[in-house]
Amino acid sequence: MAKPKVAFFDFACCEGCQIEFTNYGEPAFLELIKHVDVVEFREAMSEKTKDPIDIAFIEGSFTREGDRARLEEIRKRAKIVIAYGQCATTAGINALKNHTADYRKEVYGKDAGMPHLDSQKAQPISAVIKVDYNAFGCPVNKVEVLQIVSHLLHGKEPVIPDYPVCVECKRRETICRYEEGDHCMGQTARAGCGAPCPADGIPCEACRGFVSDANQAALKKALIQKAGFSEARAEGKSRMFTANQRGDAK
Repeated sequence: MAKPKVAFFDFACCEGCQIEFTNYGEPAFLELIKHVDVVEFREAMSEKTKDPIDIAFIEGSFTREGDRARLEEIRKRAKIVIAYGQCATTAGINALKNHTADYRKEVYGKDAGMPHLDSQKAQPISAVIKVDYNAFGCPVNKVEVLQIVSHLLHGKEPVIPDYPVCVECKRRETICRYEEGDHCMGQTARAGCGAPCPADGIPCEACRGFVSDANQAALKKALIQKAGFSEARAEGKSRMFTANQRGDAK
């Protein structure tokens, strides 16, 4: 029986999620690649293919209309499309520019008019093509990606967490950052990472985005009343990874 063909593609991103995939050294990953045939992966191989694909991982956000045709072509070739990493799932950090009137001028100054800087609003891959599954995170969670692929290979439906990081902190018996006089966004952040940051004394920054029904007003209130943030700081705190998921997204 032929191995499923797997390919990786990138759009507007740092390609850090692809690099994260090459960082696997665990026996689980080495066992996994015995069961799939990686046919395209720019960070690790020079070969490319135009053949049909069983699973396409797409990293990066959609920021150029010129990329639409390429995305549609990938969708036609792939049986399953997985948006891979926060830029692909919600537009991630790239979506920060959606809140800035003239981001090119502010970032590049006199060079703002250069053709290669011409781009539009950052959007998730799902804004252009049908996405079957999302692998959230900046970067993605290694274990979660392996589980998604493993489930697909075994004909199981992958389970993508849609509950707050606070749930995982409770499971780990981690003391709440607010109890330590700190701040945290775990009450609205999507779980699936295992909550390593709060367990290590670091506030959750919602690098996997918000849960689908996030109470953003309550988060802002907690940051002001419990963490002592100013209203402006509380308002802007959650933009880093969730700019497209906020109520003020343009």
